[in-house]
Formats: sequence, structure tokens, C-alpha cells
Amino acid sequence: MSSKYPSFSRRLVVFVFALFFGLTVAGCASGPLARKLHLEDTSPEAALLYNQSLSRMSPAELARERSVLVAVPQTPFTQVRMALLLGHPRVQQDLGKGLALLDSVLKSSEPAALSFHPLARQIADNYQERMKLESQLEKQGQQLKDSQRKSTELQEKLESLANIEQTLIPRPRVVGPNGGKR
Repeated sequence: MSSKYPSFSRRLVVFVFALFFGLTVAGCASGPLARKLHLEDTSPEAALLYNQSLSRMSPAELARERSVLVAVPQTPFTQVRMALLLGHPRVQQDLGKGLALLDSVLKSSEPAALSFHPLARQIADNYQERMKLESQLEKQGQQLKDSQRKSTELQEKLESLANIEQTLIPRPRVVGPNGGKR
């Protein structure tokens, strides 16, 4: 009976080790190893995956990412990534600079840039639309401020007229010769 337990415990240890190893290897498929593999991929699909990863980054990581993208060689892939970062809602946006980067990718006839043309065109269209909407929003905000200012001015004029009316001395009523009021 004592001989069964050592082989059972060995089997259990081997099973636990195999289970742990299997889970560890499976976890690597979505962990840092997978991220390293995506960095070597410079396709438009990798740029889209990069865009999704931006929403999971903290503001400090986004700032660090911007400094990294400025330091690396400016390939079409890097330019598209930088444009995506410049248009991200959680960073200080610079859609004009992002559009300039996308425009340089679209004007390039390098083979590496050609595969990014559809994606760059789509992002550029999106940024132009956002800039147009922001401009309209600013214009509407200015119109609202102007109308509030005019409303306040009109209200002040009405109050001034009401004050003048209250301070007027009532005129005495003149009685005519045959007793009628004029």
C-alpha cells in the first residue's frame, strides 16, 4: 500500500505541473509575447489593433507612447500610429497635425505606404469631419453667447424704461371750459 502513494503523488505533481505549464503557455498568447509579435507586424490591421490598445492605456502610458513614436523612424506605419494617437479622445488632440501625417502617407508612393492608403484615407475623412463639427460647435457657442449678451442688454433697456416711467411726474389733468377733460 505504501508503494501506491509515491507513484500517485508523482502523477499528481506531474499533472499539476502539466496543467500549470499549459495555462502559462495559453496565457502568453494574449500577454506580453503577443504584444511583441504585434510590434513586428506593420500592416494596416496591426494599426487598427494599436488603435484599440490606445483605449486601454492610462494617460501616462499615452504620453510615453507619444514620446516613443516621435523617437522612432518615421515609416508609414509609425505615421498612421502617431495620427491615431493625436486623434485619441484621452490625449491633447491635434487633428491638424494628424491630418498632415495622414496626408504624407497618402501622397507617398512607397510600397509600404500603399497598403495604408485606404486606412489613412478613412482616418483623414474622420478627422476632417470632426474638425468641421468642432468648428460648427464653436460657432454655435459664439452665437449663443451673442444672443445671451443681446438678451441681457434688452432686459437692461426695458428696466431703464420702466424706471424712467416710474419717475415721471404725472401731468395734471386740464378741465375744459364746459367741464370736460382734455
